[in-house]
Amino acid sequence: MSGADFMTLLAGTAGAFTALLFARAAWHKLADFTEFTGFVADYQLLPEPMVRPVSAAIIAAETAVVLAFLLPGGAPFGALIAMALLLGYAGGMAINLRRGRDRIECGCGGAAQPLSWSLIGRNIAIAALAASALFAPITLNLEGAIAAIGAGFTLWLGFIAVEQLLANAARFSLKR
Repeated sequence: MSGADFMTLLAGTAGAFTALLFARAAWHKLADFTEFTGFVADYQLLPEPMVRPVSAAIIAAETAVVLAFLLPGGAPFGALIAMALLLGYAGGMAINLRRGRDRIECGCGGAAQPLSWSLIGRNIAIAALAASALFAPITLNLEGAIAAIGAGFTLWLGFIAVEQLLANAARFSLKR
């Protein structure tokens, strides 16, 4: 496998992972929009009248990430939206942590987790992974596409497992 082939496979894997991550996140937010708007309000970064429209815009943007990765040639656009969202989320978390507000639920769309610097690091790492779609065109043959989707799915399952472990650890530390 050449270096170019590897980068294309890496970009395809990152794209599959990112699409799955944002599909799950958007689904969780849409499934209980009222709860999600509560999470957005808890960050105390918006005036109250803006919470619902911004919450809806976040779900729309997360859905756009998924759709962009599914459309031919859309991966760079999806990567840019994903990076903007992830870094924006990290910024909102950092502001609240600097304010001493670490008991806020992340609202990330998975296992419940209070804000932490590790979540900020996670978002930055995922943004960097998504960025690979900007630098390597995702033009895979059928075998490459199957490999990238399988690798992305495996990475996503691993992410969910680690996310749950971190949520459990946070829950146990809150009980102390």
